[in-house]
Amino acid sequence: MKRTHSLVLVGLVGALALTGCGSDTPSDSSDGASDAPAAGKIGVILPDTKSSVRWESADRPALEAAFEAAGVDYSIQNAEGSAETMATLADSMIADGVTVLAIVNLDSASGASIQEKAATQGVLTLDYDRLTLGGSAEAYISFDNTKVGELQGQGLADCLGDREANIVYLNGSPTDNNATLFSAGAHSVLDAISSYTVVGEQAVPDWDNEQAVTIFEQLYTQADGNVDGVYAANDGLGGSVISILEKNGKAGDVPVTGQDATVEGLQNILAGTQCMTIYKSATAEAGALAEAAIALVNGEDVATNGTTADSEGGRDVPSVLLTPELINKDNVKFVIDDGGQSAADVCAGDFAKLCADAGIS
Repeated sequence: MKRTHSLVLVGLVGALALTGCGSDTPSDSSDGASDAPAAGKIGVILPDTKSSVRWESADRPALEAAFEAAGVDYSIQNAEGSAETMATLADSMIADGVTVLAIVNLDSASGASIQEKAATQGVLTLDYDRLTLGGSAEAYISFDNTKVGELQGQGLADCLGDREANIVYLNGSPTDNNATLFSAGAHSVLDAISSYTVVGEQAVPDWDNEQAVTIFEQLYTQADGNVDGVYAANDGLGGSVISILEKNGKAGDVPVTGQDATVEGLQNILAGTQCMTIYKSATAEAGALAEAAIALVNGEDVATNGTTADSEGGRDVPSVLLTPELINKDNVKFVIDDGGQSAADVCAGDFAKLCADAGIS
């Protein structure tokens, strides 16, 4: 993949400011075309509605706005957590004439199979948000996920200070390469602090928040409640942790991390029960994917700004890696100002005063 162009997101990001609401039925397709569409069609398959609310509340509308602004024909579907469904959707999209297919894989093996089959049909593929190990995508569009983990680790360290502290890790799905990178990044920061001791660590299958409640309660019990800080890989898992801490009268006393800057996560930060989260602009990521997909539709190279190692495929995948932002109680307003969430949603009900205190109106 040649790097012959600079990454230009300004036009698409500006257009995304007009983003509307997503579909009420996540697995239904959303199609749009301009009067003079590009000579091809773009398909995007999102992973689920369980691992994070972001896929339907943020990514779908941002992608729709980007594709419509560019005047390309597209279809966006959601696999609803099923690798079989994702494979079926991919087959359907290929049969329907997509020339570029972007997926957020549910696991690398099923993702690689989709990409291999697409290649036999002359369809180019892109990895969106999650790298498909052993896959064949033309490029990978995401955030610097090791950096995400480093920021999470630093955020927890900032909240704990240099005191003696017992830490529990609640990692994301073991089939998600991003979760591995998040955890590695966090460990690189926290393991270097000699006053911290890891007293429990477990991954949560499929990022399932309900399973996370049970898993964390078990880890908490095994540590006899002697837990001073929790690395939770995203806001959903963080909310699961907080529910158990509340049950034990420890919510607000034990710092908890997160990711995705969801409404719940930001509200937990304002309430003091969550230490921090990571903001990854869906507008920027969707804009980067749209630009990459449109380039491929037009027979052009994807403009990349780095590579990502595929340990299973033995290759360096051309990548567009965006920069994540650490969000804590001091800068929750940044997410609102950037359009990541609305003040109306975050500041509803009892959170109105907390928002006012944080300078959010």
